[in-house]
Amino acid sequence: MYIVNLRHGGENALKSFRAENMAENKKNLTKKYEYAWEKYSRQDLKDVFSLSDRYKNFMSKCKTERECVKEFIVIAEKDGYKNIEEIIKSGKKLKAGDKVYANNKDKTLALFLIGKEPLENGMKILGAHVDSPRLDLKQNPLYEDTDLALCETHYYGGIKKYQWVTLPLAIHGVIVKKDGTAINIVIGEEDNDPVIGVSDLLIHLAGDQMDKKLAKGVEGEDLNILVGSIPAEDKDTKERVKLNILRLLNEKYNIEEEDFVSAELEIVPSGKARDYGFDRSMVMAYGQDDRVCSYTSFEAMMKMKSTDKTCVTLLVDKEEIGSVGATGMHSRFFENTVAEIIDLCEEYNDLKLRRALSNSKMLSSDVSAAFDPNYPSVMEKKNAAYFGKGIVFNKYTGARGKSGCNDANPEFIAEIRNIMEKHNVSWQTSELGKVDQGGGGTIAYILAEYGMEVIDCGVALHNMHAPWEIASKADIYETMKGYHAFLIEA
Repeated sequence: MYIVNLRHGGENALKSFRAENMAENKKNLTKKYEYAWEKYSRQDLKDVFSLSDRYKNFMSKCKTERECVKEFIVIAEKDGYKNIEEIIKSGKKLKAGDKVYANNKDKTLALFLIGKEPLENGMKILGAHVDSPRLDLKQNPLYEDTDLALCETHYYGGIKKYQWVTLPLAIHGVIVKKDGTAINIVIGEEDNDPVIGVSDLLIHLAGDQMDKKLAKGVEGEDLNILVGSIPAEDKDTKERVKLNILRLLNEKYNIEEEDFVSAELEIVPSGKARDYGFDRSMVMAYGQDDRVCSYTSFEAMMKMKSTDKTCVTLLVDKEEIGSVGATGMHSRFFENTVAEIIDLCEEYNDLKLRRALSNSKMLSSDVSAAFDPNYPSVMEKKNAAYFGKGIVFNKYTGARGKSGCNDANPEFIAEIRNIMEKHNVSWQTSELGKVDQGGGGTIAYILAEYGMEVIDCGVALHNMHAPWEIASKADIYETMKGYHAFLIEA
């Protein structure tokens, strides 16, 4: 320790000390978030682009919750994960190193890597959501108007309605017939597939529309999908264009109009995820909120082979509409599954379950908004996220006065800082815009109700909630690294 005695001519020594240590102290006293691209070796760059290629392939074919869960299960089973229902039926017990998953109605997925320590010591949890804003077909969608066949929709989640017109759209989903037969449908993704879409008013006749506020330029009830215009040959039948569409669907899928009632059909942008930018440094894809965090969480989980405390990756549905319903985070699915895991590992009691949940630590893996120089006024630059600066930590989200948010504890944040720096993960902090500009939420506050430590973190996006969202490949890579480091160290 350098000690200076000011009473015995120490002033000059103090000046010398300050001069000698100024450069060293400056970098320790100030925080500057560096660009991740500047630290990468050639091998690092290969890893960055390899991960983004895998991610783009996933995003190109997984555009609904069901498709995501199905694909994750296929990959997880190849890595040795077993269905918890099969383990329960077998009567076998779980031990350290075992891999197990629980599938909730094909729309929520929980993956567990059993640790060496008892569950009541807590878990290390990555939690993201696999639902994204979109258009859903109504229960009775198909109708005919002026010799055109259309389908009515109901938008899901927070969208700017005007962004969904004049785009090539595809339909993904499932129709379940009365006998329980499930028919999976994907139309509009193959090169020779037809696409569908929502029309817009031509600029020449849009005087009244252009005078409206942006939020009212396209109304929710006007987001009707045009699906056909050729009439059936039955000239004595009304609504011949609608009838022709029903016949085409019956020929290909063996469905009738009534089957729409027991269907879950989602209208999403047609097309593959793409490299974005002349330098291919970014990814453009539909549904990156929040599948970019779901995918990176999943990849981080697959890298784990053993652990002290049990690791969990939890991928849920319905976050965009309040985490409600049987497949949302407010359901008891996760709590019930942890109870089953405890029972398979040791003798169950309710106190062990409560301790397992309250002693856990979690990264609420959700996206943030990246600073956009086209719209600087909504951001406060010192507390904004930027492309290329790594995984983003949000101490709190919420709206205005932090309403509805989880506000992470500083002790937990300090632990996270240490983990990120130990593993050379590029990271940054952010708020979701200026204080009175708006806000948002995640599943963090729901898990925090158990008493566990939780913080929001993920990838920063441009165009969040738009049909096509943009992310930095460096941020995707650093986020996966950050999630993996958390599973190792927390």
